[in-house]
Amino acid sequence: MPARAAVACGHPVTAAAAAEVLEDGGNAFDAVLAALFAACVAEPVLASLGGGGYLLAQSQAGKPLVYDFFVQTPLRKPDLARLDFHAIHADFGTTRQEFHIGLGAVATPGAVRGAFAIHRDLCTLPMTRLVEPAVRAAREGVCVNRLQSFIFDIIRPIYLATPEARQTYASRSRPDSLSTEGETLIQKALADTLEALARDGDSLFYDGEIGRRIVKLCGDGGGLLGVEDLECYRVECRQALSVDYRGARLSTNPPPSSGGILIAFALRLLESRDVQALAFGSAAHLGLLADVMELTNKARVDSQAGAGTLAGGGILDPSYLQRYRKEILGRSACPRGTTHISVIDAAENVAAMTLSNGEGCGHLIPDTGVMLNNMLGEEDVNPQGFHRWQPGQRMSSMMAPSLLRLADGQRIALGSGGSNRIRSAMLQVISNLVDFAMPLQQAVDSPRIHSERGHLNVEPGYLEPDLRALLAANPDHTTWDSLNLFFGGVHAVALNDRSFTAAGDPRRGGLGMVLKQA
Repeated sequence: MPARAAVACGHPVTAAAAAEVLEDGGNAFDAVLAALFAACVAEPVLASLGGGGYLLAQSQAGKPLVYDFFVQTPLRKPDLARLDFHAIHADFGTTRQEFHIGLGAVATPGAVRGAFAIHRDLCTLPMTRLVEPAVRAAREGVCVNRLQSFIFDIIRPIYLATPEARQTYASRSRPDSLSTEGETLIQKALADTLEALARDGDSLFYDGEIGRRIVKLCGDGGGLLGVEDLECYRVECRQALSVDYRGARLSTNPPPSSGGILIAFALRLLESRDVQALAFGSAAHLGLLADVMELTNKARVDSQAGAGTLAGGGILDPSYLQRYRKEILGRSACPRGTTHISVIDAAENVAAMTLSNGEGCGHLIPDTGVMLNNMLGEEDVNPQGFHRWQPGQRMSSMMAPSLLRLADGQRIALGSGGSNRIRSAMLQVISNLVDFAMPLQQAVDSPRIHSERGHLNVEPGYLEPDLRALLAANPDHTTWDSLNLFFGGVHAVALNDRSFTAAGDPRRGGLGMVLKQA
């Protein structure tokens, strides 16, 4: 029986929403929007109408375009004396990370305006139909699975920070804890909000009653968003950034976002070495990957401290690249709440969408069930320090929804969650596909490393002699005892000569689904 579409994402409820819409005659873009809304219900820490994201979209005959609906900095700078902005610590088990929350950490949300812009341009089914699976899941409840319970544990202080958050997310049996595995999470207010938005449009969120609630909440509670922040927000549509790598072509998120161009930079560095001649997981292979990751981060810091090379795209200039290639050749050969959805349909429409709410600021918009983002408190998107942002500017991000076309014509939609680890996760999966010709699921499942600021993190699964050599060369390291969401979550789908493949990343509850013709 021939297949008609493929979906990969981070939760069965999210995948089921996409599949339901595809089976009802929707295209890949209808499906990815239905999945977006469902993810806000089933993956509440990772996706929210109070956050933002990006869609890489390509129709059968069109060029890859990126819809940028990420968050924007407020139009006015903070008065630090009244700002609601404070630190919490997220415990990943092996490592801890500091995040800042509060209403002073909220940037202007773009998710709702993005969804409606995508719907107007690309979709075929009415918005009321696209929200139906999410509304049903919110009203009937979603059973909290092991991964979502684990994520709740990591960011527990945020989702118990306010009475409204506790009322929504706390365990029914233990009010001092968040919902745990096996419990049912019911979000009736969010269901009502989704229905209202589908009926009244995005103006409800930016110019209407929900917008007024956001402005009052921020004005009374030490936040920064005002009426003009919401009214002035616009979705940006850009040509994708494309880079060739050993006969394959990657189309990805362009500047001013940073993730796509840093992945492109890393691929350009990697192609200066014969990766195919190295055994996967060997000390030489992993040492090279670690070097590329470190130099990519160095280039990011250097360019942001200099003349805007990263934002302008000059980081891919051959003379600039040569500086860093020399550093590789001269060396020994020896986090964020984000989710991703990939869809390809039988008409060869490609949709790769990455979403983020940061971790959430701890505050819900009153009577909506919508947690606002904490992007102004994210170190990874504020590399020059907090409160140094310029007013009214689209924030940068590591999110990099992408389309990879292999030399044999195979098209792969992919992307990842994972904050600053997005670029290293994507780099490794792309290299696995191109350099080692791995099948899609193996390319996603294979163990990963992440090296940054001289510290190396290593997943299990590498051969012991190679691992010992790698760790000896990198004494500042952490070894993990299992695959972990710290290393991203690459959900990918592929189409090759009418044959579909789907791969979900086990690190983030990934599910790959191929839909057959009826």
